[in-house]
Amino acid sequence: MRVLISLLALQIFATGANAQVEDFDSIKLYTLKNKAGVTVKVTNYGAIITSIQTPDRSGKMADIALGYDRLKDYMNAVDKPYFGAVVGRYGNRIANGQFELNGTTYSLATNNGANHLHGGVIGFDKVVWDADYDKKGNRITLSYQAKDGEEGYPGNLDLQVTYHLTEGNQLEVDYSATTDKATPVNVTQHTYFNLKGEGEGDILGHELTLNASRYTPVDEGLIPTGELASVKETPFDFTKAKAIGRDIDQQHQQLIYGGGFDHNWVLDKEGKEGELTLAARVVEPESGRVLEVHTTEPGVQFYCGNFLDGRLTGKAGNPYVHRGGFCLETQHFPDSPNQPNFPTTILEPEEKLQSRTVFTFSVE
Repeated sequence: MRVLISLLALQIFATGANAQVEDFDSIKLYTLKNKAGVTVKVTNYGAIITSIQTPDRSGKMADIALGYDRLKDYMNAVDKPYFGAVVGRYGNRIANGQFELNGTTYSLATNNGANHLHGGVIGFDKVVWDADYDKKGNRITLSYQAKDGEEGYPGNLDLQVTYHLTEGNQLEVDYSATTDKATPVNVTQHTYFNLKGEGEGDILGHELTLNASRYTPVDEGLIPTGELASVKETPFDFTKAKAIGRDIDQQHQQLIYGGGFDHNWVLDKEGKEGELTLAARVVEPESGRVLEVHTTEPGVQFYCGNFLDGRLTGKAGNPYVHRGGFCLETQHFPDSPNQPNFPTTILEPEEKLQSRTVFTFSVE
């Protein structure tokens, strides 16, 4: 539903700590909560995860997802950081907002300099999704139909995203999609995490492991060059756990282009296609919180909040400082429609896209 949001929907989301569904016209906020007290809040505006409450090693709960209390802040946020949203039809960048498919050149919205980013001016993060909420099952399925020609993409695309919070403290995210015309599809979840708690300073002390021995270097516009480069003996080597901030200020050309880490890592896949593979593990030493990410996707974009600068204020009333959150966006590679050596992102009418990512919350 591409609609203008009513004034009523711009009110504060939270109206009561025990509310399970908070209804503001067509915009709602849904709560998933398991027996351990882990809580995930989701709105059908942008399929946004607005909050994730998890315990530290002493059992103290904190919200580890960056975001806002008010819908209008998601709509009007400076520089559109995509907090918690599902982005698409194509997450990440497409060079010059163009690609060729079956002999036709398609021109997309350019909203990141000369390039197309995260689905364009009105991507999936800025539309109202239909919601099927199963409170008892602790899951919600959000559905959206992107029309043929929307933001320049071919084909009517029917997309579903399901969030399921398990009793094992896992947030399962399942994507499925069909189309009536060949089209590129690369949707991903864009939550920013700070395992100390949102607004609790930067994330440079978090210890990150990425299950990836290669990454995709970029040009100054953050478009992949097409190379699959080894991380060995570079700041991009997270094959063993290290603090995010350890190498971030090295004078490496790729770090200069990204202003820090903002790159796609090529996962070292295990097992058969379509099976879950470990993508990343993050440990926050002070709180003991641990985040593990498994996915069926071939890549993960690790972004460490390089463009956060203190102008945005979060739910706890604290500014989101430079590198105050990190994203682990499971995905196909950026600019794949223009990169024949990358895994294809083209969905055909006779196919069904199915993708899964699982976020596991624990402590050590």
